[in-house]
Amino acid sequence: MTEDLNIAVVQTPLHWENPEANRAMFSEKIATLQEGVDLVVLPEMFSTGFTMNPQHLNVHEGPKTLTWMEENAKAKKLAIVGSIIFQEPEGFFNRFFAVLPDGSCYQYDKRHTFTLAGEDKVYQSGKSKLVFDFKGWSFCPLICYDLRFPVWARNVDNYDVLIYVANWPKPRINAWDVLLKARAIENMAYCIGANRIGQDAMGYEYPGHSAAYDVLGNQMVFSEKEEILYTTLSKKHLTTYRQKLRFLNDRDAFNLL
Repeated sequence: MTEDLNIAVVQTPLHWENPEANRAMFSEKIATLQEGVDLVVLPEMFSTGFTMNPQHLNVHEGPKTLTWMEENAKAKKLAIVGSIIFQEPEGFFNRFFAVLPDGSCYQYDKRHTFTLAGEDKVYQSGKSKLVFDFKGWSFCPLICYDLRFPVWARNVDNYDVLIYVANWPKPRINAWDVLLKARAIENMAYCIGANRIGQDAMGYEYPGHSAAYDVLGNQMVFSEKEEILYTTLSKKHLTTYRQKLRFLNDRDAFNLL
């Protein structure tokens, strides 16, 4: 088990519907990482931007990006997480991958597709949550619009860290800020949010606001510019406050249908 876990969140503009350019760009950024990073968080649909035209992409781009994640995770000896467009026989998915340096790979399909943008008409909705372990830490990954649905994120699995990857636009960024903090407090977990910045081909602006919050809702890191954010998660902090403030013992029991 790793007592302190070093996280890097990459906040950057994205090349529209251009996986090759995005892979090259992220390769350059990963090459500049500080020493000792354990886990790198990339935004939602980091290889394309939040496009509703996945049919424009070659069917092999999803697997190519996954292979790129695997190669970089192994070479850099760290975990890489983020979501990409992935095509299956039944349709397209907004799929989160967590690739570990030992070659292990976990996946989560976005549960709450963004109806306001018509994502529900283009992408298949996921049916199950994912909790995965890395270096003695337990992670629950979720994607963008999932942030608005606290029941789906509720910590009934005793995870340590929530990760949200997003393309969250400027007009509703206040909700992003408030809800990330709320998810940390109500679940007594670290909460990490990775958003993109810049403007996409549809004219939507993204202001960043990538951030991390501790189990008390204290903001650990925050940014509104293109940069890599670094933060360290402490197992001692997590266990100390969970033992002192046993709020999770009083959570409501329920089953998701």
